[in-house]
Amino acid sequence: MREFLSRRPRLARLASEVGKFGSVGAIAYVVQLTATNLLWAGGMGSMAGQVVGTSCAITVAFVGNRFWTFNDRASTGLGRETFLFLVMNGVGMLIQVGCQAFSLYVLGLEGALAQNVSGNVVGVGLGTLFRFFAYRTWVFPPDPVPDAARSQT
Repeated sequence: MREFLSRRPRLARLASEVGKFGSVGAIAYVVQLTATNLLWAGGMGSMAGQVVGTSCAITVAFVGNRFWTFNDRASTGLGRETFLFLVMNGVGMLIQVGCQAFSLYVLGLEGALAQNVSGNVVGVGLGTLFRFFAYRTWVFPPDPVPDAARSQT
């Protein structure tokens, strides 16, 4: 596998980003699940608990993605990156909450298991695909000057 990836540096870089993104996402997911379920157990409503729990995870994800997953990409300014990260996570959260709302209001599935599956499995899965694409494309764009060109100057 290493030989295969060494011949395909773009694929190797993508594989590395996917692995790091997945690791950061797993940690953020645990934060989100824990916070959401604790809030629900404390009496907070389904939708509000989901939004607050996801907001906690967004904070963890920003730190991990900016300073580890995409640390080799161009730094376009912390303010710009934070703003775009929050916008893209807002869209991701809408995807997540939309899945949960569909389950709750259209399908009438009100139980904790149904809310976890719709919001924390299906919604998180679809939102994660969107977030990975958005982070790579807009939030943490590739360095406009490739490493090889920089070393030749």
